[in-house]
Amino acid sequence: MAAPGSVSAAFQEYLQHLGLQDFPCGLGSWNKSCFNACRRPRAQPAGLEEAVPAGEETPEALLELLRDQHSPWALPPDCSPQERLLREVAVLAPELLHGSRVFRVVKSLRILDKGVEEVDEGVLRFQQLEELVLSANHIRTVTSAHLPRTLKVLELCYNAVGDLQDLCAQPPPELQHLGLGYNRLCGPSQEKYLTVDFWPNLVSLDLSFNSLTDLLGLVSQLSTLQNLRILVLQGNPLALIPTYRGFLLDSLPKLSILDDIHIWPEERQQFHGLARQPELIRSEARVVVSIGDMKGLPNPEAFQQPEVGSEGPVITYSYCVIYQFAGGEELKDKGSAEGTKIHQSPTVAMLDVDSSAQDTGETKSHQKPAATEEPKAHSARVFATPGQPWADTIDCSYRKEHITEDLVGLKSYLEAGTIVSVVEEKVLSWPVDPEENAVTNKKEGQELKKNGAKDKKKKKKKKQLCEFRSDPPIRSTLGTTRVTLETLLATEDLVATVCDFGILIPEEPPEPPVLEEKEVKKGKDKTKKPKAEKGNGTSQKTASSKGKGKNKDTAEVEEGQDLQPVPLTVQFQMQLLRWPLAASTQRQENVARAVGKTQ
Repeated sequence: MAAPGSVSAAFQEYLQHLGLQDFPCGLGSWNKSCFNACRRPRAQPAGLEEAVPAGEETPEALLELLRDQHSPWALPPDCSPQERLLREVAVLAPELLHGSRVFRVVKSLRILDKGVEEVDEGVLRFQQLEELVLSANHIRTVTSAHLPRTLKVLELCYNAVGDLQDLCAQPPPELQHLGLGYNRLCGPSQEKYLTVDFWPNLVSLDLSFNSLTDLLGLVSQLSTLQNLRILVLQGNPLALIPTYRGFLLDSLPKLSILDDIHIWPEERQQFHGLARQPELIRSEARVVVSIGDMKGLPNPEAFQQPEVGSEGPVITYSYCVIYQFAGGEELKDKGSAEGTKIHQSPTVAMLDVDSSAQDTGETKSHQKPAATEEPKAHSARVFATPGQPWADTIDCSYRKEHITEDLVGLKSYLEAGTIVSVVEEKVLSWPVDPEENAVTNKKEGQELKKNGAKDKKKKKKKKQLCEFRSDPPIRSTLGTTRVTLETLLATEDLVATVCDFGILIPEEPPEPPVLEEKEVKKGKDKTKKPKAEKGNGTSQKTASSKGKGKNKDTAEVEEGQDLQPVPLTVQFQMQLLRWPLAASTQRQENVARAVGKTQ
């Protein structure tokens, strides 16, 4: 009895699923006379076929039941060639699959997503096995003594393999492909098992989406695999290094395909000599974030209604775009101050924004998580574009280069994606009370007498700046979305998208005062009737002009120029710098640094 969670137990369930002993496969009343006739000598003359008894089917008719897509016994179109072969063998020669004989027939075994945790000793029963695929299971380690020596393909992607020691104790000598993508391999301790001493005939190696970081160390081990032609390393932190691909091409001259991309002679020539310059292989990544036009912001002035008869505040609006970038102590941000970390909880995300390309100062926003909340808590930093006043199209013209040595943290950040938000800042400035001005003027006069006339101009300037008092800024998030960045871990170098936050619905303005309140205010101002009439006339003129403008807009709509609401959008771009683009940037930095020293 096979242990639960083993390959043998999963194979027994697999055979039951195929139904190799059920109609139209196997032996039964539907074909028993046919196979009985095969066992006894023929009595009829040569050339004459024995008639099939009533209630039985010929092997050809049974095969048609398996192959016809309209048959209830047909396999689904996406079934593997292995499943189709076994069922056809169960029709034509069912005795070959009886008991333990089935292990002699199977050359390719695929068990996907069946909860397998162990490669048990029962796998050795497959005496002719050449391909073993155990993807998307829960395997942590593989004992090489349990693998058939005939094995040529071993695929273990999407498992939890974190150590290769047991696999390399007695590896299959004829293995040509080893698939270890999407596992938990990390650190230099695993690289020593990727040499010709363990895999003398290896042609294809998949190590994608692990946590390998030492590019120089890994290449030194892989260079011993003389038969290696196909290599997949994308998704590892080391693949984020700008010189990653060029260094591999020059170090492994026999490689034909790297990260599923064919290597052409022109590309190899471009990186010729890079392998002899290890000083260029810096363990850091360079990422450039660019933010372009912001469109679809409602005009805030169109929804303001100052109170009648009161001196309302001066309201100013500014808008900026914020985004998250990978946090870490080793993060260096070119051209700006360090950002602050975001500490996220399941209920509230507190964003402390104090960095941008132009060092725009501190910005804080407290908001509840939207539908795009991070699936798990992590540390990140927030950066913001400079605040700009409202316009139909706000050109942010933002570009920032991030340089980080925390490659593992950057990989996690790219897997999760970044959060992009649009923030509105509203500032109310109130006129200072005249009495307060009088007191201020008296104090300033006394100070002027003490300090002399030398500081007179300076005090006058200060007096002008104190005419308005500004409240603390009110910040609100107008929209938030997630930008997917996983393609940067593969072969893409650029993610360019337009973030769509939907159509903003502004808050309704406050209702105007009722008629009775207006009459009371008019009664109080009777002593200033001429001046009030003049003001009323101005007010009516403004209302009249607004009415005319409204009629004009209505006419334009009638002419077909219908004003449709525009969604709030932001152009967002993130680029992973590769060699030689990163080398050009580095040279520019060196030149600028040299010029600065001479000056």
